[in-house]
Amino acid sequence: MSAMRGIAWTCTLVSVAVSTASPTLAQNAGRDWPVWGGDTGGTKYSTLAQIDRTNVSRLAVAWTWETGEKPVPAPRLTNREVRVQPGSFEVTPIVINDTMYVVTPYNRVVALGARDGRVFWEYDPRAYDWGQPPNGTGYVHRGVAIWTGRDPESGRDQRRIFLNTRWRLIALDAASGKVIPTFGHRGEIDLTEHLPWPTNRLHYTQTSPAVIYRDLVIIGNGVGDRLVYRNDPPGLMQAFDVRTGKLVWKFNLIPQDGELGAETWEGGSSREWGHVNVWAPFTLDAQRGLLYLPVTTPSSDYYGGHRKGDNLFAESLLCLDAATGRRVWHFQLVRHGLWDYDGAAGPPALLTMRANGRTIDAVAATAKTGFLYVFDRVTGAPVWPIEDRPVPPSDVPGERAARTQPFPTRPAPYARQGFTESDLIDFTPELRAQALEVIRGLRYGQLYTPPSLEGTIALPGILGGANWGGPAVDPETGVLYVKASNQPALHKLARSDGTRSEADYEVDRERRNLALPNGLPILKPPYGTLTAVDLNTGEHRWQVPVGDSPEVREHAALRGVSLPAKLGAVGATGPIVTRGGLVFVTGGSNSLHAFHSATGELLWEYDLGNRSNANPMTYQAGDGRQYVAIAVGEGETAKLVVFALSGGR
Repeated sequence: MSAMRGIAWTCTLVSVAVSTASPTLAQNAGRDWPVWGGDTGGTKYSTLAQIDRTNVSRLAVAWTWETGEKPVPAPRLTNREVRVQPGSFEVTPIVINDTMYVVTPYNRVVALGARDGRVFWEYDPRAYDWGQPPNGTGYVHRGVAIWTGRDPESGRDQRRIFLNTRWRLIALDAASGKVIPTFGHRGEIDLTEHLPWPTNRLHYTQTSPAVIYRDLVIIGNGVGDRLVYRNDPPGLMQAFDVRTGKLVWKFNLIPQDGELGAETWEGGSSREWGHVNVWAPFTLDAQRGLLYLPVTTPSSDYYGGHRKGDNLFAESLLCLDAATGRRVWHFQLVRHGLWDYDGAAGPPALLTMRANGRTIDAVAATAKTGFLYVFDRVTGAPVWPIEDRPVPPSDVPGERAARTQPFPTRPAPYARQGFTESDLIDFTPELRAQALEVIRGLRYGQLYTPPSLEGTIALPGILGGANWGGPAVDPETGVLYVKASNQPALHKLARSDGTRSEADYEVDRERRNLALPNGLPILKPPYGTLTAVDLNTGEHRWQVPVGDSPEVREHAALRGVSLPAKLGAVGATGPIVTRGGLVFVTGGSNSLHAFHSATGELLWEYDLGNRSNANPMTYQAGDGRQYVAIAVGEGETAKLVVFALSGGR
């Protein structure tokens, strides 16, 4: 870890500057980016307009910062040969009062100068000591949560940073980066302590930040999709006192005996099968004290013969009272999930819209399904009708797919749904013929065609549709922007031998991504899109490809073939939108793009040198300049790139 320890530790000097030179949060409203989604409602909207449509072409790199992380041994494991690898740099930084807080893939928290990237302090939880997390993504983390309040002992204002890393929740002093020993046990909490059943802590994961409501820190959890065994880690929402770490409330996302929804897990399966997590970011109506949670798929993702029934609260949008954890309302987006269509398509966005002749405080949830689900955020009533429609049955032994699924009637889907031969790549007759050969003998058809022993092509695939990056909303116009991926997945089941899964059937994970023998995708482009949806009318304003796919454009089989200007990129990230009339997004590509928010015209892009798997953010520093920041790369290439207008303001 020598490269990491080489970062300067200047805590003593800088802590004075951070703690004494601070205007209040209210004074900095609109300048800072104080929570992961820009605000607690997850709009990812900034009122800053120094960078606008007329000058965005002048954006240039202002400063960069590298994580310096490398593969390391896992000293707490008995197998000393095990090495740990840092994953994608997925953080969305938080900026408060000219200090930027980032979390690295290895879950280190680093405080940087927002004007120049100077390191103030860092805290290393040494999560890598326990080996690689079994979540399929490796070590990744998307951000921290920050609480500001009064210290009862000193009577002074204090700011605490909360880092959720694997099974631990840790409280840090924002001025120094030091652990606060009076929180929990020596500064941390074991998040597995209150689960419905004992679990292997090494199988418990955290990738997204907690949410702060008043004096509570509220947190979900994750678990690797590949872990399928009886009593695998279950989903649980927990709220702790920010000062003491005492548990205030908890909510079982898999209802236990006597709880609402337990009857939707037939045969007592809610006592035996886990997952159903809130691992993606989630949102808060701070004024009403309401949480909006995107809940994920049960174990296993593709076979549910051991968990017959609708499986509430899996793949639901769930609203809880933030003070008590009491359920307020819910809507199940997918019943008895078999497609890995997690509700975790980013945090649901809150806005006030004008629809059907009335003003509605709404919550808009994107999803892997490619649908946008819009509800009255207080009552849970759909703004536009959502219809139950018949879907195909399953013929896998022991399986019983849901007979119907919910279909929103408006807005129209923002991603391609269902698969037909007309979706196949057709750049040349030869390529189309190869694609037809690849899908020979496979099942395909409408959305919600279930997995099969022959293999079923699902579109959207396992990434969606939308994913954890979520939407952005301009509250002044009521327009929502969502990045989608168009990449099919193959759900081919086989009898499990019990070595990798305790379910009767398991999916062939080696063949989930469909491609031609030469590596080209079987689907025609665009592979990624950005869609603007007017939530006042439920109509799409525009849809454009976002990003490009160099591995396709530069493929030898396409030499001399005329291709679209942009092929689009597959990726889980989402956009931000600004009062300057710009939508910034990478979409999982190698470039940061700025689009005209009203028309979808691409106004500026910058080649980042590596793929970005993060959401951007923007802020104004004390020097009066507006900056745009994006995390880039993975492993040893991970760095933060920050832009500002060249030539001053």
